[in-house]
Amino acid sequence: MKLLRELRDEEVIGETIELDGKYQERKAARAVVFDNKGKIAVMYSRNVLFHKLPGGGIEKGEDILLALEREVEEEVGVDIEVGNEIGEIIEYRNDYGLKHISYCYFAKVIGDLREQQLTEYESKELDFELKWVSLDEAIRLLEKDCPEDYTGKFIVARDLIFLREAGEIFGARDNECSDFVGNK
Repeated sequence: MKLLRELRDEEVIGETIELDGKYQERKAARAVVFDNKGKIAVMYSRNVLFHKLPGGGIEKGEDILLALEREVEEEVGVDIEVGNEIGEIIEYRNDYGLKHISYCYFAKVIGDLREQQLTEYESKELDFELKWVSLDEAIRLLEKDCPEDYTGKFIVARDLIFLREAGEIFGARDNECSDFVGNK
């Protein structure tokens, strides 16, 4: 998978936080999920005031694509067909001693929208709301986000890179999203 960027504290929060010890590694899967109207799913935290792509951590024994399908089913309430890769981003979050690796793909919705299965943290602490917007609108939303939260700053920086790369791929082809969303 193509490495799109490595994000560090200096770039994301504007200062260097000294790392205390070694990095623990966490891997996650994310997607730019298109519905049948060409809109994509974004999650909005009404409490922390930022948007993000659906996805999350890869559990022990789980491969990337299974984790992605599970996370999208939980957060968006849909089954997906995973398509082409968008890229990989590595975040070095020194404040948490975390090396966070995210793999991002195109995906398309198959079937009907169901109820989300958010965790208590996602529903109460973050108060996530699902939005369906155009790819350009998703980029504009994240460009306007200014979370004060350390994690939120990394999420917005990371997902904005993924969305812009998706836009580059999308714009570089004179095709419908189905031409690359459903073909790995």
